[in-house]
Amino acid sequence: MTSFTGEVRIVGAGLLGTSIGLALTKQGIDVAISSKSTKSVDLAVSYGAGRAVREDDSPKLIVVCVPPQLTAQIVAEELIAFPDAIVTDVASVKAGILAELERLAAPIERYVGSHPMAGRERGGAIAGRADLFVGRPWVITPNAKSDAAGIKLVADLANALESSVVTVSPKDHDRAVALVSHVPQLVSSLLAARLVDAKNDDVALAGQGLRDTTRIAASDPDLWIQILEANSAEVLQVLESLSADLATVIGALHNLDSEKSIAQLRHALEAGNIGVEKIPGKHGTKHSTYAQIIVMIDDQPGELARLLTEVGEIGINLEELKLEHSPSAQIGLVELYVVPSAEAALIADLQKRGWRIA
Repeated sequence: MTSFTGEVRIVGAGLLGTSIGLALTKQGIDVAISSKSTKSVDLAVSYGAGRAVREDDSPKLIVVCVPPQLTAQIVAEELIAFPDAIVTDVASVKAGILAELERLAAPIERYVGSHPMAGRERGGAIAGRADLFVGRPWVITPNAKSDAAGIKLVADLANALESSVVTVSPKDHDRAVALVSHVPQLVSSLLAARLVDAKNDDVALAGQGLRDTTRIAASDPDLWIQILEANSAEVLQVLESLSADLATVIGALHNLDSEKSIAQLRHALEAGNIGVEKIPGKHGTKHSTYAQIIVMIDDQPGELARLLTEVGEIGINLEELKLEHSPSAQIGLVELYVVPSAEAALIADLQKRGWRIA
């Protein structure tokens, strides 16, 4: 954690703005929240994310947390209104915003683009969480004119929120998020849309796989339309490659008597194995380096808390945790991930304490 100090102005009292405010105010930092919606400001303030703005405010840093289509205009206005402040934003597309700021002849020396790779399916101040950014990448996308002190200030903000700072160009950022964020949103939404006309009895069979792949389909369509419009060129490149892969799989399924078709299906599945290994887990470590232990718990209050308490008593650190619960079963399946060297000892101790290992 860094010793981040100074007054911070947050423009926009939605999920990200409120979460930033909550995290900073917990550290005693003066946070002023501004929004065109007085109701959102009142809610964020009552939630503990900061205070309402005052005429004598003199922010050191301004964080613009508004929808992508409004970001450039608001950033430009803030740069003019507060000539001594550094301005950043949290929009999920960066190159277009920078281009618009240049078109507006904004003083981009004091602008440092950024994007925390964190969020929730729910929006608004009420969904804010002080720990939303902990351990998540915070991408900083300075422009060619960005002041070095301004870049450091935004990095200090990210460190204060316990994020992991990554610095790339706006163009490289947009290419990357098309693959790791924007296309996954579309794929999730398209898959979830298949459920609309599905039989209820069929959907009732859903396991954790469907829940995992459709979780983000609950996101705000209006927000995502703006994001996709702003990054359409990069998203199209990924989708076209995905479309070609899907066409290959469809062709193979039409001709399963062919050895070539079976080989194509195998290649698609094995390529997925290889790809998922590149996704970092805790501290940037690949999930495959962890041992998985599945514990069956009764579907009743307090059981998950008791399990986690006893794991703590055993003295073994959990690297990851997942919970699967089927509405048709009276048990839950808790997936515990630990370093391989701790696997045998944790299983033995849990079984001694009466836990059922699946």
